[in-house]
Amino acid sequence: MTISKEKLSAARVLVVGDVMLDRYWYGAVDRISPEAPVPVVRITREEERNGGAANVAYNLVTLGAQSSLLTVVGDDEASHKLEALVANTGIETYFGRDAQLKTTVKLRVIGRQQQLLRLDFENTPKTEVLASQTATFVDLLPSHNAVLFSDYGKGGLAHVSDMIERARAAGKPILIDPKGTDYSRYKNASVITPNRAELQQVIGAWQDESELQLKVQQLRERLGLEAVLLTRSEEGMTLFDAEGQVNVSAQAREVFDVTGAGDTVIATMAAMVAAGMSMREALPWANRAGGLVVGKFGTATVSYEELFA
Repeated sequence: MTISKEKLSAARVLVVGDVMLDRYWYGAVDRISPEAPVPVVRITREEERNGGAANVAYNLVTLGAQSSLLTVVGDDEASHKLEALVANTGIETYFGRDAQLKTTVKLRVIGRQQQLLRLDFENTPKTEVLASQTATFVDLLPSHNAVLFSDYGKGGLAHVSDMIERARAAGKPILIDPKGTDYSRYKNASVITPNRAELQQVIGAWQDESELQLKVQQLRERLGLEAVLLTRSEEGMTLFDAEGQVNVSAQAREVFDVTGAGDTVIATMAAMVAAGMSMREALPWANRAGGLVVGKFGTATVSYEELFA
């Protein structure tokens, strides 16, 4: 089942979560420092990209859907740069500002085609700013077809349980990219999309497929989730729901960079569900999008034309 461009362009997804500014500094490495045994990188080019939940929203609009982004940032240079970047792509921005907050920045230094170093700048937002975000969330809910929570564990989703309750009461599909070991906060969501390592932290290791299925279905029932979508890199993906499970195999021909692949998978899933597909129908498309994006460098996106080519 495919979906028309018109239908997809009418689909609206509300993205809530932790945003970050992805900075890339590219340079030439010609020598080792005389001060310490480290390479000297002479920076020749700088690049800035949407990171975290902002990359998820960017994936949605690249696909051709509409997206609003609700988040909390600092009142600093990085936040204004990020908001301009996001707004430039046609995403509707709802940025709550906390003067005490340092907007998350991930600075990657690239030399000789590889990442040499990553520097992270971050801290946690104040609860009162987050509370005001819940009020905005309630206002935005009716005009959207699906809600996507992008949790990067930076503190922006402290009120996620309350938001899930409200989205559920409004009958909206709820998709969550989870973080951490406590999934009880995601109770009653439609689907969560952990990768292997993230799921293992929650349900423990599994010996074989039947043990995995048993553990995931127990988790799904305990949390009242419609489905769990497990992304398994070279093994593809598995969707566990009330009817059992569906496997799709990995499609990447050449894996160049897995950065942001999870963002692309959940964004594609959300776009398709918002446009009226079931989760099982959306699964192969999300898998295909993930396969396309790992063939690109850095946090990347997939267009409607690429996906349905």
